[in-house]
Amino acid sequence: MIATTYGYVYVAQIAMGANQAQTLKAIREAEAYDGPSIVIAYSPCINHGIRSGMGRAQTEQKAAVECGYWHLWRFDPRLEQEGKNPFQLDSKEPDWSKFQDFLKNEVRFSSLMKQYPEEAQELFKVTEENAKWRLNGYKRMAAQNYSQE
Repeated sequence: MIATTYGYVYVAQIAMGANQAQTLKAIREAEAYDGPSIVIAYSPCINHGIRSGMGRAQTEQKAAVECGYWHLWRFDPRLEQEGKNPFQLDSKEPDWSKFQDFLKNEVRFSSLMKQYPEEAQELFKVTEENAKWRLNGYKRMAAQNYSQE
């Protein structure tokens, strides 16, 4: 988000397993952009400890977006010159009821719950609240009017 404030950097947040078309579009736009580009991909690694295994990383990416843990968006400064909003929110409305289960599916979170159940519950709640706060910020940015009229 800091890079978007410069006004001349293409930035995208992607998750290939969640939306391959959005991933490809973001990479194509970033490559075509005449300036610096940053593409941030949700990429589970072995340290996440996905219970179903690393062979299911694409499914984990999809779950991260569906529950609201990760949001898909693109920021293309060229759009502002056309009177359009440079920020495009590509995620659908999350199913927040899946958020806590998503966290519990990864050992990096579930191990905390085993060792410190009370603290983990509070931290998981704060994590979900933060994800909702970020999404609301993205929605505000996506709703801004950039028309020249």
